[in-house]
Amino acid sequence: MQGCEASVLLNSPTHQAEKDAVPNQTLRGFQIIDKVKSALEEECPGTVSCADILALVARDATVATMGPFYHVETGRRDGRVSNITEALNNLIPPTANISRLKAGFLEKGLSVKDLVVLSGGHTIGISHCSSFNNRLYNFTGKGESGDTDPTLDPHYIARLELACKPGDQNSIVEMDPGSFLTFDGDYFVDVEKRRGLFQSDAALLDDSETKTYVELQASTHGSTFFEDFGVSMVNMGRIGVLTGDTGEVRKVCSVVN
Repeated sequence: MQGCEASVLLNSPTHQAEKDAVPNQTLRGFQIIDKVKSALEEECPGTVSCADILALVARDATVATMGPFYHVETGRRDGRVSNITEALNNLIPPTANISRLKAGFLEKGLSVKDLVVLSGGHTIGISHCSSFNNRLYNFTGKGESGDTDPTLDPHYIARLELACKPGDQNSIVEMDPGSFLTFDGDYFVDVEKRRGLFQSDAALLDDSETKTYVELQASTHGSTFFEDFGVSMVNMGRIGVLTGDTGEVRKVCSVVN
């Protein structure tokens, strides 16, 4: 995971690319990126990189789910390397505490505000039980009955246990129950009520700056979230960018030229 240079789109015949890493195995929509790339290659061959397409499609998907429009910076080029190990080492796990979250974002040049704002992206989508099952059944690692995460709302635990049985790795749940297909500020209401699905969501209440932001958005129906999200997405879109003579503009997003 070298940055915003579309390495996650590359295929590996030995399944050793970024997309093969466990945290990335829930990614979907590669065929949509391929269709967009194919159409652009017909109109303006060798001009629009796969990295730019990813950034633009992310924005358009946000808009399509009732989220904010924001201007996307372009001019990225595509990387030629995709390594499963880099993805495992660089992606922050859903079990991360606030210290690891802040350090991981800082390492990529992102602020504490970017951390809490971008966490709000969990308003959309689903998760496999494997990402949070330990919070329901084996939080301390002792394997005792009733070993649940004390920071998680007990009523929410009961709902999650209906969907995810002990040892269940593959069933899925909504990250933002009731509106997981709509981009809105409900995520922050859930986190404030101790119903954030991941430990990394709950951790936002363990820092004064992130907690203040969560409480503001929860009490004002996401009053500044949309505007803030656009700013933070632009910030994230600058991580590890290739420009000029570095990288390439792939003809097909899944393979290097």
